[in-house]
Amino acid sequence: MTTVETIGTGPQVEVLPARDVPLGGPRAMTVRRTLPQRDRTLIGAWCFVDHYGPDDVAATGGMDVAPHPHTGLQTVSWLFSGEIEHRDSLGVHAFVRPGELNLMTGGHGICHSETSTAATTVLHGVQLWVALPEQHRHTARDFHHHVPAPVPLDGGEARVFLGTLAGDTSPVPTFTPLLGAELTLDPGATVTLAVDPAFEHGLLVDHGTLTLAGTPLRPADLGYLTPGAATLTLTNTGTTPARAVILGGPPFGEQIVMWWNFIGRTHEDIAQARLDWQQQSDRFGEVHGYPGDRLPAPDLPNLALKPRGLER
Repeated sequence: MTTVETIGTGPQVEVLPARDVPLGGPRAMTVRRTLPQRDRTLIGAWCFVDHYGPDDVAATGGMDVAPHPHTGLQTVSWLFSGEIEHRDSLGVHAFVRPGELNLMTGGHGICHSETSTAATTVLHGVQLWVALPEQHRHTARDFHHHVPAPVPLDGGEARVFLGTLAGDTSPVPTFTPLLGAELTLDPGATVTLAVDPAFEHGLLVDHGTLTLAGTPLRPADLGYLTPGAATLTLTNTGTTPARAVILGGPPFGEQIVMWWNFIGRTHEDIAQARLDWQQQSDRFGEVHGYPGDRLPAPDLPNLALKPRGLER
């Protein structure tokens, strides 16, 4: 259940709590999901926020997600600790490491696998999706890797992996304006960041005791702010460092249908993507080098999938 906090005359912060979700089929690991929710589907074009770890791989087995498809979206992988091996049907074989962005464009169709490596002892990070606008929904497969330099703040540090913040701009192209950055705050520090007032923003707390615009957020909470603010003020009220991920973008302006790993605009879009995957269509290609079978699609629900979005 979401809550809305009002502090003085400042902006209202909507607090979106996380829910536990098993990820990855029969060898699932549990993640904390804050987007989408019943009351909020999108923050800008950000449509999916999973937060996982710190996960003791020796005890849990880590991440092992067999080849699976995507349409109509981009995946954004960002780690705090550990290492993930990525293989996709574009032919990319890459590694996700702490402080390094891997962005994969699904567009018309792509498939990939994700496995934590043997060197990983603790797996900890976020997996994010970005919805593609209608005019680019069927774009070609693509992949970008970027290592943002740390940007010092007065009381912390930022690593800007998408968009612009604190004087730094990511070179990675996106199909809608976006902001994505990791923030760390020193104990007791308050940081005020200039942001685009046309953007709505979300702040996902990884660890520590943070407030956003005066509203307390617990670890795994996602604090949401509507467009209109030219600055965001974060305070670490604790005695240890705090870390969060800030996401932003202008309201998406389109409704989407999101089911399993697909984003479309209608139930029929999703049904066709599922059929193409089950029939091993060339639409998604193949992942080479993964030691196992690909994931089958789940059954569609009996009722038609409905578009969601355009929250106010």
